[in-house]
Amino acid sequence: MTLLDPDLRRSWLFGPGADTAAHAVMLASAADVLIADLEDFTPPSRRHEARLLIAPLLAAWNERGKVAAVRINALETEGLADLAAAMPGHPRIVAYPMASAPSQMEALHLALLRCEEAERIAPGTTEILPVCETAAGVVEVRAMAAASPRIRCALLGAEDLAADLCAERQPDATELDYARRRFLLECRAAGIEPVDAPYTFSDVDGAVREARFSRRLGYRCKSAVLPAHVAAINAVLTPGEADVRLARALVNAFEAARERGEARALVDGLWVEVPTYRNAQRTLERARRLLGRGPGP
Repeated sequence: MTLLDPDLRRSWLFGPGADTAAHAVMLASAADVLIADLEDFTPPSRRHEARLLIAPLLAAWNERGKVAAVRINALETEGLADLAAAMPGHPRIVAYPMASAPSQMEALHLALLRCEEAERIAPGTTEILPVCETAAGVVEVRAMAAASPRIRCALLGAEDLAADLCAERQPDATELDYARRRFLLECRAAGIEPVDAPYTFSDVDGAVREARFSRRLGYRCKSAVLPAHVAAINAVLTPGEADVRLARALVNAFEAARERGEARALVDGLWVEVPTYRNAQRTLERARRLLGRGPGP
């Protein structure tokens, strides 16, 4: 399994930039991506402290095999100071808050080029993650993705997005339903991996329920703000034994039908045609990449 592939980064965990106890808890979790947040999760009065911690923290996360990321503040506020502090730690990803315009991505791309040169990091290897937390961010994500080749993923917000929509936030997330579907569609059209919004309520059952719904829509990655949700998210977004058995049955049945000269196969009431066959193959390949399972009989 290599987390260099965006679709295998199942869980993205945000945490405060200045809280060393939280850093230890984040590292102990099974999150694939750890995001030290210098924006909302770090009060302005503690941002200087967080900047002193950020480079060694990112380096330690890299050494432990995590995808180390940092969310900076907007470039026109404290973002450049955040970058100067973080880049010596070689973050794999720099997340940009309230992303809503290609010009923001272009400016960050250029700023990263300067930082990479200063730190002797291979140019262009630091990814940009637009965090789309407004209505404008959701509808402009495809244009933002085209603004820099560094953008391989984009992340959907929850609380700020609900506030921007003037929506009433509830655990069932009905208020975010259209945005969640639209965001996925725009990201797929742009050829980047969508990362679903975090479940920001405390119960694990709710996080599981939302992750299952996200998976059904087509998400393969989900963010989190609570370490307790990470294991459940990983479990939902990893093909289980039942998923693999079903995928194998669909693949085998379709291939047998084709050998007989038939166009499709019937499996448990489902007509398996080319799109379903390809999706089943994708499930088997994902299981192999995540879990090392062979294709099987």
